[in-house]
Amino acid sequence: MKAQGMRIAMWSGPRNISTALLRSWGNRDDTIVNDEPLYAAFLSETGYDHPIAAEIVDHYETDWRKVVAGLTGELPDGKPIYYQKHMAHHLLPGMGRDWIPRLENCFLIRDPIEMLTSLIKIIPEPGLDDTGLPQQLELFRLVEEQLGRRPPVLDSRDVLEDPGKILGLLCEELGVEFDSAMLSWPPGRRKTDGIWAPHWYGEVEKSTSFRPYIAKEEKVPRKFEAVLRECMEIYRVLYEYRLGSG
Repeated sequence: MKAQGMRIAMWSGPRNISTALLRSWGNRDDTIVNDEPLYAAFLSETGYDHPIAAEIVDHYETDWRKVVAGLTGELPDGKPIYYQKHMAHHLLPGMGRDWIPRLENCFLIRDPIEMLTSLIKIIPEPGLDDTGLPQQLELFRLVEEQLGRRPPVLDSRDVLEDPGKILGLLCEELGVEFDSAMLSWPPGRRKTDGIWAPHWYGEVEKSTSFRPYIAKEEKVPRKFEAVLRECMEIYRVLYEYRLGSG
């Protein structure tokens, strides 16, 4: 078992089940979690007009180097597992990559049709980089090249359809013992949630487990066909390596 001193980085795109996974890992007694640690640095550099952006920048560290030092340094609260929920698009081009292989990197993907129909309700004119998919593929290939093995990939639909199976496979890949506490959690907010939680986590705060998968029937508007096509190309590459595919 490799749990002692393990730092897990789960790289996701927006409009996924990343916060539910944060709840899942946060319900383990041996794990401390961190909610989007690079968000303030991302907002500070890009100036994006996100909800309470100014407050986020004022509240959290905006120097990505200092953030990384914390992510790769001593484990918080003496817990053996440090789970980090990352949005892949928060990793901007000017931010270094040399620290990435020091983490146990995992990737959470979602069908781009379902992701985009949700994303455009938040970001009316999303570009490819806003989906996090190019950054996920870049990091996937970086980790694969540096470590000589493919890092774990989870598809959100697979997790929702059989969370016990997929999380069990993830734990096996990481070398930690699966804990059934990962399958349910108390409702409500957490001290570990970012201060942006009131704007984004309403449904998660009501949840007590992973909700069953329900297919969406919305279609991506024609104006986003080019973005969807690029998203699908990347998604298919990562999807091929998802846990449970064999």
